[in-house]
Amino acid sequence: MDDFRVDPSRPLYEQFVEQIRAMIAKGELEPGTRLPSVRETAASLRVNPTTVMKTYQELERLSLIVTYRGQGTFVTEEEGAIRRSRKLLAEAAVRQMEETAKSIGLTLEQLWALALEKE
Repeated sequence: MDDFRVDPSRPLYEQFVEQIRAMIAKGELEPGTRLPSVRETAASLRVNPTTVMKTYQELERLSLIVTYRGQGTFVTEEEGAIRRSRKLLAEAAVRQMEETAKSIGLTLEQLWALALEKE
């Protein structure tokens, strides 16, 4: 989790949530994987521990991680939660593609066909 990309114009915790969600969705962080503690993560990313705590709280609200007192924080093993998160990410990607298509006067299908056209 040391290779996060940061956009200074957006809240850090939102960016961390997005990036960890994507890592879970792609399987880079497998179910049951233990995450570093809040303190460890804050130190490695050079951010305030409150930022990491807020990130972990949001991921817990999304049911993507679980914290066991005295044991640590882990990626959920609930496949349904991971599938729901993956679906939400896919829907957001499609919305973004639809906006791009609309901005250049195309439907999503036309955009897709154009992108796949051979030169």
